Amino acid sequence: MDQRDLRIQELTTLKTIAETLNESNDMSSMLNVVLEKLLELTGLTAGWMFIVDERGTYEFAAGSGLPPGLSYRDAEPMRSGSCWCLNRYGDGRLKNAVNIMNCKRIENAAACDWGDTCGITHHATVPLRSGNKRFGLLNVAAPDKIRFEKEELALLQAVAYQIGSAIERMRLYAAEQRRASLFAKLGEYGSALGAEAARAKERAGLWKHAMELIGCRFDWPSAALLEPTGGDLTVRAIYAEGRTIVPQLQMAMDVMDWHEDKSVKLSAAPIPQEEAMKLADWLVCQGLLPRVAQAAASRVVLPGKGAAGILLIGYDQPSDLYRTDAEAIEALAGQIGVTFERVRTEENRREIARLEERNKLARDLHDSVNQTLFSLGMMSRGAASLLSSGQEALLVETLQDMQGLSQRALKEMRELIMQLRPSGLEEGLATGLRQYGERLKLSVRTQVNGVMELPRTVEEALWRIGQEAINNVSKHSGATEVEVRLLLQPKEAVLRITDHGRGIAPKRLAEWKRDSMGLSSMRERAEALGGRFALHSGVKSGTTIEAIIPLAGAESL
Repeated sequence: MDQRDLRIQELTTLKTIAETLNESNDMSSMLNVVLEKLLELTGLTAGWMFIVDERGTYEFAAGSGLPPGLSYRDAEPMRSGSCWCLNRYGDGRLKNAVNIMNCKRIENAAACDWGDTCGITHHATVPLRSGNKRFGLLNVAAPDKIRFEKEELALLQAVAYQIGSAIERMRLYAAEQRRASLFAKLGEYGSALGAEAARAKERAGLWKHAMELIGCRFDWPSAALLEPTGGDLTVRAIYAEGRTIVPQLQMAMDVMDWHEDKSVKLSAAPIPQEEAMKLADWLVCQGLLPRVAQAAASRVVLPGKGAAGILLIGYDQPSDLYRTDAEAIEALAGQIGVTFERVRTEENRREIARLEERNKLARDLHDSVNQTLFSLGMMSRGAASLLSSGQEALLVETLQDMQGLSQRALKEMRELIMQLRPSGLEEGLATGLRQYGERLKLSVRTQVNGVMELPRTVEEALWRIGQEAINNVSKHSGATEVEVRLLLQPKEAVLRITDHGRGIAPKRLAEWKRDSMGLSSMRERAEALGGRFALHSGVKSGTTIEAIIPLAGAESL
């Protein structure tokens, strides 16, 4: 065959191989078809391919025309053991098409009497590459052929490049398909975890829910959530073998055993794959995870708070999926972090609300029941001395006063208990304050100017301010009547409560404004909503309190 015909044959072969490679996106099918086509075009009789990962683990990926000695027991000689070509590929010595190599597998087939090798004693070996990436080996052979010409090796090299590029393309396609699928599941996961967070009463239960949802939504064989606690990594929840567990005993790994630099581990930097494997191996040794062949991990980062945990994903088979999944795992860890931050914020909000209510109750108790109980204590001491002195008439009077004080304390306690419940507003703010005053034996006149529905936060603040003011009228003013005026305007709500009692002397008023917990409570409630509070009083001229609260933006508070 002259050079021109040889060149035409090479171009035809490359064109046909290229067309074959573009006909499928299934790796196994593509490799077998292209191998058969290559043998047909070149006149060779046997060929096989190994896919080799970065760890040196190989897979018998395709075979065509194998003699009985190599196809023995479903090609067992090709699936087990090592050989010279793979060894040279692994140590970097095999970079281009090699003219001829003796085949250890063929020699083993003859030595072990696995079957006829049909005259095949040698084969050519070509690395499968795409740019700087290596994917494995292409081997071809023919009976009694112990040497391949330079032109044949060049053609095999070109075909190997085509196959390598096709492998790269298919891997990228598969990776994009998987990435798209994972991110679609991330949306479902985030919604489900958010719903669980809304129902969760504590973070401990949410750890388990987060793991259960990973098992339901994703195809990862195992997963774990760990939380830094001091110098340890504490295991919070594990998903493996189709079930989720929360370790009954606190399982913790010393951070210093994981990495020499503790600060590096608790930063927001990505977790290298080798360190993820170290975590996985530790969990396997603790009996919490089954064998993990590959692992990926990402930090669960709370916004503005730094790392708050580690999400570990384990694979039961060696795979490059951990690279493909890395971005999705990082996003998943972010979702978990944001959800836990929201739960923690809600816990803090509830705790602040409880503290505010305790402080309010403390102020109310100080201004009412505490003073009454103090008086009872003093009077009881006096009663004891009267009993020993024989002054029975004065003792009876003292006991009657004590009875009245105790009834008053009981009444005030009942009123405080009633104030703890946001009741009384069912018929509106003005009506609620009138009914509250009437329960304190006051005659209440109400006047409402304007018609509008107040935001809940504004209505509750004015209700509490009004309760405190009417209570003060009952306790301190000596008046039996009180006026409640509510002015509803587009931009603000104004509450004025006026009595015509004894009033407060200027000096006493200054002390009261400075020291009264009840007065401070009213002012704090108004100012918390961006409003203003004022108290006006004079001796024998009564007292007026005024609370003005803006309505703009009150709904968002």
